[in-house]
Amino acid sequence: MAKKKKIYAVVDIETTGGRSNRDKITEIAIVRHDGENILASYQTLINPETVIPYNITQITGITQEMVEDAPKFYEVAKKIVEMTNDAIFVAHNVRFDYNFLQQEFKRLGYTFSKRQLCTVRLSRKAFPGLPSYSLGNLIKYFKIQVKDRHRAYDDACAAAKLLEMALHQDGSADRISEIVDLGIKESQLPQNITLEKLHDLPETCGVYYFHDQAGDLVYIGKSINIKKRVMEHFANRTRKGELLQKSVYEITYEVTGSELVALLKESHEIKYHHPYVNRAQRARNFQHVIHYYKNEQGYICLGYKKPTAKERPKLNILRAFPSQSSAKAMINRLLEEYELCQLYCDINSSGRPCFYYHLHKCSGACIGEESPEDYNSRVIEATGNIAQDFEGDFLLLDQGRSDTELAVVLVEEGQYKGYGFIEKEDTNGGIDVLKDAIKPFKHNPEVMGIIQRFVANGKILQKIDLFS
Repeated sequence: MAKKKKIYAVVDIETTGGRSNRDKITEIAIVRHDGENILASYQTLINPETVIPYNITQITGITQEMVEDAPKFYEVAKKIVEMTNDAIFVAHNVRFDYNFLQQEFKRLGYTFSKRQLCTVRLSRKAFPGLPSYSLGNLIKYFKIQVKDRHRAYDDACAAAKLLEMALHQDGSADRISEIVDLGIKESQLPQNITLEKLHDLPETCGVYYFHDQAGDLVYIGKSINIKKRVMEHFANRTRKGELLQKSVYEITYEVTGSELVALLKESHEIKYHHPYVNRAQRARNFQHVIHYYKNEQGYICLGYKKPTAKERPKLNILRAFPSQSSAKAMINRLLEEYELCQLYCDINSSGRPCFYYHLHKCSGACIGEESPEDYNSRVIEATGNIAQDFEGDFLLLDQGRSDTELAVVLVEEGQYKGYGFIEKEDTNGGIDVLKDAIKPFKHNPEVMGIIQRFVANGKILQKIDLFS
């Protein structure tokens, strides 16, 4: 039986700008190609329902008057689906064209998902050593006949010609597999998982689940691009990758939209389900702790260490940390702020009095000059400071699972309380409405770190402080 030919949909678009979440498409051309010949083509101007900036008109030649009577995107969406159906989506700088089409379809409530091939990457592999791989320079270098540069049909035809030329180079099948399928061969995939199933996964942010044949969870992960991350797992030849290739039978996922919510959900799901491939990963997180104990003289002492699994339940743990240096840095901060004793904080603990006593930063607990009662009152204040993970109560708003939705995360009484989703149009009800959207989840040191990093890096849309 002859192997079925691959079909390529070579696409080029013109737009009102460079941001797919803000700008709109003004023209599209699609050339269906079997690697040797053009099978069909389609081109149309599109009314972007917005203003075309003057500088864009200078580049493309597309004016406001030209698109005034052109069809709107929803009127040509069906034709675009038909022209790209069962085909590999090809474009020069493919993410640009692909992201714009994904965004336009998303506005219509449709998920546009295709296998993709970038002719920039393909040209680099097929024709190494060229000074530039921009479409304009490749057109000049290979003397490709083009009438109107920066118009969708001519640029799509030029990209199709580059594809055709690359396909005639030795090793083209391997190059395309490496780009389109991340180098994955069907023989590398687990039983019941096909390349088609992988390409049907969404290219959005969320949590994914690997199940074995019995339905038990093997692994849980999160990614801002579920499809890409899952494919990377099966292209990975490490011990973990090979274990997944042997174990996985089915893949499910949940879209979150928000990367923060994806991380919070992943953390909860791993702790709740205990997938066996995640165990080593869980063990690596937050292994170092600050703990406290009372010595024979009655002084409360602080220590930091990396306890064994047997030791951990026996310790009075105040807080867990991802590294020894971060735990030690916290103790040093407490030493400075609360004038604690180095000897009783596991810092420079040899010798009495401690070094801080000589600097007049320690009141002499180490040599009995300060009573346990007075010293312990400061330790209790200090430990209360680090046991409460957040200062103040607040809500975090982030992007939701659709353009009309927001993700909401609640921190109250110094701890993470949970997350939820709410329609943007319902947020006018105030704080109580936002809090009602929250689904409760348990607080733990890992989620504390996740939230703190997102707040510190300004990676959420909005922070709303709550005042009691």
